[in-house]
Amino acid sequence: MNEILLAVFAGLIVGLFFSAIKLPLPAPPVLPGIMGIVGVYLGGVAYQSIVERFFS
Repeated sequence: MNEILLAVFAGLIVGLFFSAIKLPLPAPPVLPGIMGIVGVYLGGVAYQSIVERFFS
């Protein structure tokens, strides 16, 4: 839970900084961005599962 709160806090700081200096936010559109993050996570989990199942 602590990592989640730190990530949200860091995101808020970055968002405030980029908005203050009038730059576009360094984030993809909301839903596609979230789905991309989920896809990366699922790919990592799948890789670990495949390695453990077939190469251990």
